[in-house]
Amino acid sequence: MNGWTGKLLRVNLTTGQSSVEDIPEAWLRDYIGGRGVADRYLWEELDPRVEPLAPENKLIFATGPLTGTPVSCGARYMVVTKGALTNAITTSNSGGHWGPELKFAGYDLLLLEGRAPKPMYLFIYDDVVQLRDAAGVWGKTTSETEDGIREELGIPGLRVAGIGPAGENLVRFACIINDKHRAAGRSGVGAVMGSKNLKAVAVRGTRGVQVAKPAEFMKTVWVLRKHLADAPGRQGMTDLGTAATIDLTNAFGGCPTNNFEKGQFEHAENLNGNAIKEQRMVANKACFACTIACGRVTRLPGTIADKYLVNMHPRNWKTAGEGPEYEAAWALGADTGVGDLDAVIKANWLCNDLGMDPISMGATLAAAMELYERGILTDKQVEMPLRFGSAEALVRMTEATAYREGFGNELAEGSKRMGDKLQHPEVFMGVKGQEFPAYDARGFQGMGIAYATCNRGACHLRAWTPGVETSGKMDPHTPVGKAEWVAEEQNRTTSHDATGICLFTGTGAPLDDLVACTAAATGVPYTMDDFVKIGERTWNLERLWNLKAGLSAADDNLPDRLLKVPHKSGPAKGVTVHLDQMLPVYYRTRGWDQQGVPTREKLAELGLASV
Repeated sequence: MNGWTGKLLRVNLTTGQSSVEDIPEAWLRDYIGGRGVADRYLWEELDPRVEPLAPENKLIFATGPLTGTPVSCGARYMVVTKGALTNAITTSNSGGHWGPELKFAGYDLLLLEGRAPKPMYLFIYDDVVQLRDAAGVWGKTTSETEDGIREELGIPGLRVAGIGPAGENLVRFACIINDKHRAAGRSGVGAVMGSKNLKAVAVRGTRGVQVAKPAEFMKTVWVLRKHLADAPGRQGMTDLGTAATIDLTNAFGGCPTNNFEKGQFEHAENLNGNAIKEQRMVANKACFACTIACGRVTRLPGTIADKYLVNMHPRNWKTAGEGPEYEAAWALGADTGVGDLDAVIKANWLCNDLGMDPISMGATLAAAMELYERGILTDKQVEMPLRFGSAEALVRMTEATAYREGFGNELAEGSKRMGDKLQHPEVFMGVKGQEFPAYDARGFQGMGIAYATCNRGACHLRAWTPGVETSGKMDPHTPVGKAEWVAEEQNRTTSHDATGICLFTGTGAPLDDLVACTAAATGVPYTMDDFVKIGERTWNLERLWNLKAGLSAADDNLPDRLLKVPHKSGPAKGVTVHLDQMLPVYYRTRGWDQQGVPTREKLAELGLASV
């Protein structure tokens, strides 16, 4: 095949057996690849009511037709499963070099089922597929795991995706880390992997990717690259990375601070892109085929590295790493009230090495800090004061959470479960069990409907509204027009994900460029209308899956803090989120009934009548 390999590698971890299967060509064509095709397998093979950490849950690694090609940022793969944090379908995206390597080995998808009888790791080298004893790396950090497997196998070019202690300890927001610093980050995919006793997947491939129309394909590649090269948005991303966004959100009163109690952080300039670049950054870093290089390699020099010690090493644990990106800088910084860049950097490195989502980590700690400052959590329950702004608590509790030590055991459950257990559910700032990312919907009204309706719980990557809401095209504080825009953007980003290309190409290259690249690579004459329709088809399939899992319109909601409590100062002063106005419009735009259920007519229109 072209673009696609057309092959799925199925591994039963219980029996140790593996097989290679042909992926139905109609599924590839109708869902493009990646997330969409993985969704279809999950729909066909998994009861949505299964417990996420049970052996019956399935874990799918999925690439797209442009993964591993020279299209700019063709590095992405997705992990699709039932989320340990959310009990909903989750589609967690990662870059780096691991996804292309799986494609080079000859597989579009890797489907894992069952549970290994003891800690194992999976080794793939083209047609060679082995489950190997992971005793030597069990308990190790993600960096140590990658180094250990590389040393054991001795294969140049080997790529490793694995879990750290957080995944082994079933932390609800554990992630999967590949290439030491790239993460399939949200919804607890690392906990699902840990529940299967699978430490890592090490892969080496030698087959490359075939395209249908090579000459035409390379023309489309260069058009996209030219658009990116000339774009101010791309240039800003290269220069300052994603952390530059903190200035934008803070300026508009949409930078959530102290567990969403405020919309502006007084120490924002300590954590922004300029601060990271000028004080701690030593180099940019790019993923496979990337022409943006938004990654930040950072170092803590001299005695500064010893400022906040951790227990994982008798003196210190590391002095260099990657990040923080914007979401991590916000969650570990503004949301916890910590304005110390060095502490935020160290906590972010801990999240990478221990294998945890820094968004949920910071947000859950922020919720605990609120409870402590309100006197609900006492000194008898926590090992140290959990006050907003405490850098010491940030670093220590990040480590404690991964190992479920002391109060870290409560934090490891995420802020919803923690709040419910302590009989204060109001501190949970999120949707469908997943904590909000770094945008206060009172500052950006569109993010309210985007959060509430996202299939994988609160997420900024399915419809990022601050760009359009700060461009002058839309008033950020009005609900008018937001629901329609979000529904269309969710369709577009869903198809974008399916190609295997990073969403950051959107900083300069229009989706039309990806449509052209995908058509030339696969030989399928896709149009923009096709892409939008495929995105809508995939979105509706995920919605159906969640409905069968037990979710309903009641889960398309926001915390009362956003709906009823306006900010007292700043640009978003007096604003609340008008979800009641936006949600009915969203349902109508989607062709769903008043309960958020896709109508038979809509499903027939999308070719989903049979499901």
